[in-house]
Amino acid sequence: MGMLDGKVALVTGAARGIGKAIALKFAAEGADVAFTDLVINEAAEETIAEIAAFGHKVKGYASNAANFDETHTVVEEILKDFGRIDILVNNAGITKDGLVMRMSEAQWDAVIAVNLKSAFNFIHAIVPQMARQKSGSIINMASIAGQMGNPGQVNYASSKAGLIAMAKSVAKEMGSRGIRANAIAPGFIVSEMTNALPEAVREEYIKNIPLKRGGTVEEIANTALYLASDLSSYVTGQVIAVNGGLYC
Repeated sequence: MGMLDGKVALVTGAARGIGKAIALKFAAEGADVAFTDLVINEAAEETIAEIAAFGHKVKGYASNAANFDETHTVVEEILKDFGRIDILVNNAGITKDGLVMRMSEAQWDAVIAVNLKSAFNFIHAIVPQMARQKSGSIINMASIAGQMGNPGQVNYASSKAGLIAMAKSVAKEMGSRGIRANAIAPGFIVSEMTNALPEAVREEYIKNIPLKRGGTVEEIANTALYLASDLSSYVTGQVIAVNGGLYC
């Protein structure tokens, strides 16, 4: 018996990285999984095959999460294909870094649209169905940057702080309908992105982490599993920091 048997999960931006790890973890615990990405390319097809190996239903959908109408259309498709959505993980995100006085309007707008507006789009599309079934778990993937800020990332940090506030607000609005909303704020996670950083930069990050190591995508997925499952049935409106003590 898995912790998510009989549940349907939707994970945005799940072709790789943290989103993929969450989708795989959910499938391993019994969930059927729908996921979206900008395109369903070779990497996405590999993710589909890995999820399918757990023996549960899986389908990937090409969709621009920042587009309100596209989001509503793809949610309608998913509901037709899967019948319901019990878990929503708003994971889609990009970075376009730069110092604030040099940041272009386009850099700001793109990050806010993909990271923050996309979560609103999916919540707006899915909450009516969750309200009808009187249950649902919404998980926004925030960041340590949204809690403590980060130089060169005023757009990214703002979007991630917004995801935290969004989860808290939705929790207060929708709690009476049985819908929970929480956020996860990862710290320095070992990934393709962090592996591309110069070694000196990575060493500086590690030096400041009390646990003296970077986190893994598996550790983020474990936290998402907790929030998606009945283990967290009385947890809503919270932000769980998974950062090794880097920010307390």
